[in-house]
Amino acid sequence: MDRLLRRGERTDRVGVFVDGPNVLRSEFDVDLDDLREATLEHGTPTVMRLYVDEHATPGLIQAAEAHGFETIVTSGDVDVKLAVDSTAIAVSGDVDTLTIVSRDMDFKPVLERAAREGLETVAVAPVEHGRSDALQNAAHTGVTID
Repeated sequence: MDRLLRRGERTDRVGVFVDGPNVLRSEFDVDLDDLREATLEHGTPTVMRLYVDEHATPGLIQAAEAHGFETIVTSGDVDVKLAVDSTAIAVSGDVDTLTIVSRDMDFKPVLERAAREGLETVAVAPVEHGRSDALQNAAHTGVTID
């Protein structure tokens, strides 16, 4: 299937899963617009989820929703919920590209499973320092937001 439009825009359906506590830290100064922009070159985001823990501020949740992210608040481990949800999307056939935004190599098996399902995979890191090379290497494409 050709996923390019006449004007050069991609039609891939992209699932974006953001590890909030790992990425949205003051020392990284990551903007939600930067996260969104980093995914647009890979297609059209059809699923955009930001995972946060119960300590997330109402302002962060409101900002995420204003930027088009569905916010998932969990009282348990954010990584587990994100991994389960992103793997479910990967095997559902609802997306063509799976994007994980994290510095955590815990999501390497998710990207590997998505690739086995025939999806393109993207790993986005907020900064060069502290980024997981294993996660970046497991993906078809690695992106670092500067």
